[in-house]
Formats: sequence, C-alpha cells, structure tokens
Amino acid sequence: MLELKLERLRNLFVEMDRALIAYSGGIDSTLVAKVAYDVLGDRALAVTAKSPSLLPEELEDAIEQARSIGIAHQIVETHEMDNPNYSSNPVNRCYFCKSELHDTLKPLGLKLGYSYVVDGVNADDLQDYRPGIQAAQERGARSPLAELAITKMEVREIAKFLGLSCWNKPAQPCLSSRFPYGEEITIPKLNRVGRTEIYLRRLGYENVRVRSSEDTAKIELPAELIQQFVANTNLIELTETFRSFGFVYVTLDLEGYRSGKLNQAIPQVAN
Repeated sequence: MLELKLERLRNLFVEMDRALIAYSGGIDSTLVAKVAYDVLGDRALAVTAKSPSLLPEELEDAIEQARSIGIAHQIVETHEMDNPNYSSNPVNRCYFCKSELHDTLKPLGLKLGYSYVVDGVNADDLQDYRPGIQAAQERGARSPLAELAITKMEVREIAKFLGLSCWNKPAQPCLSSRFPYGEEITIPKLNRVGRTEIYLRRLGYENVRVRSSEDTAKIELPAELIQQFVANTNLIELTETFRSFGFVYVTLDLEGYRSGKLNQAIPQVAN
C-alpha cells in the first residue's frame, strides 16, 4: 500500500513537470521535497520562509536537509508580524500567516517558471482546525500528500523507506502556536519561547512545547516522561534559566503534550 502511494506521489510530480515546494524542514515538506527532486531534479525548488516564528535551529536543519537531498534551496523573508490581523493572534491567525507565505511564493514561482507551488499538508491535517489550508488553496497551492490521502504515520513510514534521516523528527509548528488565542504576539515573546525550548532540547527533551501565557511558561512533555523530568531535572536551575529569558512563573502541564491543545479554547474565544 505504501509503495503504491509513493508511486502515485511520484506520478503526480511527473504530471506537474516543474514545482516549487513550500519547505519548512518538517518531515512532511521534507518528504515532498525529496520525492519532487527524485522525479524532477533541477525542475524542483525548495523555498523556506524565514521569520521570527521559525527557530534559527529549525532553519539550519532545513538547510542541511535540503543539501542532503540535493534539491535547489532558497530562503525568503516573510513579514506576517507586520500584519495586525496576525500579531493580534485571532483564532484564524494561521490564515494570515499562510496568506503572507503564498503571496510571497506564488509570484516567485511565476517569475522563475514554476507552474505549481506545493506544500506538505497531509491527510490528517484536514481533520484538524487549520485555517492556513484555506489561504493556501485560495492562492492555488497544491497539497500532494493530502490529495493522495497520505497520513502523518504514512509520511514517516515512506520517509524511512526512502532513507530520510529525519523520518521520526518531532513536529515543530511555528512558535506563534505557543500563545493562547487573543494574546498579542511580539518578537520578544517569540524569542523568549524559542530560547526556552532550545534549552529544554539541550537537556534531552526533543518533543517539547513551552506554552506562553503572559508572564507564565507552561512546559508540555509527553505524559510518560513527566516523572523522569521531575526526578532528573534541576528545577531550581531550570526556573532561574526561564526567568533569565523573561518569564516570571514556570509550570508543568500534568496532562502532558498533545498537538493542537490550544484549539480547545476556540469556542470560548470565538464567543
């Protein structure tokens, strides 16, 4: 079944002939970039958007992965933070983020002769609240993984089959997703969250989120790691480090990490 889906994915790029990939460096867009390059060679281009909501380490990973694949890679700057519809952090914030992204990529693609702009949206993403998908579709972007009903688990299995070293890389959505809807997003706040997550990664916790609510940081880890984290971490040192980055309070979410957790608040915020 996986080999059939991979073959269909390859055939999709054969039909496109030329493609620009919205490439974040996450496993989904990395798989798309890999298959596009295998099929199209120099007729495929990966483009990464650099913005304050992307960790510098994630940008470096994207650059290295593109180099490993062999695909041509460009970096463009996006300016979603200049849009108050984005920085005010409404429930449809991602719509304005993806609008900025694809309003940048589509003209670039046309200028360079790429007929299609494609992204890494997978079939599971269609089941979640993702207003950015609408923005991409409005601008003519295609989502090969979603079109072929390839799920997140299948993305990882195909990536592993193709020998991609990042096949099991934890999801890393943009840093703006760490804030409750309605709280204004600023560059200092993004930097604060980013620095604390890097600190936790260096302690050995790769799959981690630091949710930010005003002056409070809430650490989210997989539930099975919480006891280990409390037992093995110098909590006083951790708290002092978080405070040095600008937080006043540091808490631990005892429920554990769950993707899209902040979307629970959408009905309350919307009303």
